[in-house]
Amino acid sequence: MLATCMSAALQGIEAEPVHVEVNAGEVGDPKLFLVGLPDAAVKESGDRVFAALNNSGFRAPRTRTTINLAPGHLRKEGPIYDLPIALGILVATGQLKAAHFDDWLIAGELSLSGATRPVRGALAMARLARRLGKRGLLLPAISCEEAALVDGVEVCQVNSLDQAMRFLGGEITLTPLAAAATRLRTKPAPVDGGVDFSEIKGQQALRRAVEVAVAGSHNLLMIGPPGSGKSMVAKRIPTVMPAPTLDEQLEILSIHSAAGRTITGEMMWGTRPFRGPHHTISDVGLLGGGTIPGPGEISLAHHGVLFLDELPEFKRSALEVLRQPLEDGEVSISRSAGKVTLPCAFMLVSAMNPCPCGYLGDAKHECRCTPTQIQRYRSRISGPLLDRIDIHIDAPALSLSELRSEKAGESSAAVRNRTETARARQQARFAGTKVAANARMTHAQIRRHCVIDASLGDLLQQAMEQLSLSARAYDRILKVARTIADLAGVEEIEAPHLLEAIQYRSLDRTLFY
Repeated sequence: MLATCMSAALQGIEAEPVHVEVNAGEVGDPKLFLVGLPDAAVKESGDRVFAALNNSGFRAPRTRTTINLAPGHLRKEGPIYDLPIALGILVATGQLKAAHFDDWLIAGELSLSGATRPVRGALAMARLARRLGKRGLLLPAISCEEAALVDGVEVCQVNSLDQAMRFLGGEITLTPLAAAATRLRTKPAPVDGGVDFSEIKGQQALRRAVEVAVAGSHNLLMIGPPGSGKSMVAKRIPTVMPAPTLDEQLEILSIHSAAGRTITGEMMWGTRPFRGPHHTISDVGLLGGGTIPGPGEISLAHHGVLFLDELPEFKRSALEVLRQPLEDGEVSISRSAGKVTLPCAFMLVSAMNPCPCGYLGDAKHECRCTPTQIQRYRSRISGPLLDRIDIHIDAPALSLSELRSEKAGESSAAVRNRTETARARQQARFAGTKVAANARMTHAQIRRHCVIDASLGDLLQQAMEQLSLSARAYDRILKVARTIADLAGVEEIEAPHLLEAIQYRSLDRTLFY
């Protein structure tokens, strides 16, 4: 007897339909054949499913059984097909009579006892079920909470194979988790994470640069000796960022769901991601990839912060792969299994020492580096990559009096209020476009929204010639000046705004060339 049900396969952060076809009762040796381009984890499903069937009180097939995962050209990976395969076997062997078996998209890993375990990509599966016009989804408990964020489909929690069988057979009813979406959407955003900007001692210029960077989603490079607070500042940047919109949050959750992180685990609703990979990370780990391409660190930082500490210590090849994603906000990955395009509109925050020992220019410590060592250290960051970092700011060592000061700095909430106001101006300015912040302005938008008069144009030209800046740096100065004007609450870019923006590019020549 033939039974068919619907499941899904992840392709990047999107889900594609997979038909699970089970044919039992064939003449031949009592053996299970699994076809449809499965990976090793899918091939092992047969052993898990047979044990789960027996331990749940059902009868495993004793005839030749063929399971096809269609379409055959789409590679299948992971244990998500355990539950649909087991239910398909029950229907094919006559142990389950389900009148509306094909109304549901089903996914779930099974333990040997028959209990269900969570799967990756539940949010993408829910969107797929809605697109296909399915009634809803049958998923393990943890996966249900993120799937329930998608309107228009019922999401039912099944904790075991036996429970799923009895529900499809009409013996019990399950209440869809529609209310879960409302609870999560109304839950206040945990923006502080236990840290606050007020904990930062001194560093007024650095604090101002961070505020400008966040207000326009500009990339930031901090340069200073060890112990000047660069990492401390970076980890507090998410606390001054505006809370993500609902659309942004769903995009964030889609990526993290595809990577196996859930809203009940590491990924919390209402937060912007903060990723801080170690400098030994590979190109694939940073960019994304794998046999079936999946998200890397830059995609996991989508709508959030990617922090690269000790920037020159990263492999040159890993840094160079950032150039296109920084411009486009997305990355395309091609592998033999297919090509996927992943979103990666992140804010790059990086930090480095001025030299290998870290004390070049420090008044209290003597630098032990030779000019050759300093030049080699700085040359690890290419000019084209540096051009894509909008703001370069010095982070000098703190004095003893600053460290001992009991005076608290401005809180994250106060800074966040200003950045939210600036972002609101930008959202109104770019309404109806894909651009959400000044840093993402196109060339045409720069010409429209970053108009400066002749005197300011001469000032900028003089700065460009003295610092030997590139055309890309010219546009980025205008973008930063536009953000500074937004923070000031004015429509026209004025001389103080432009001068401050130019100041954030002055390190180009003094440190790297």
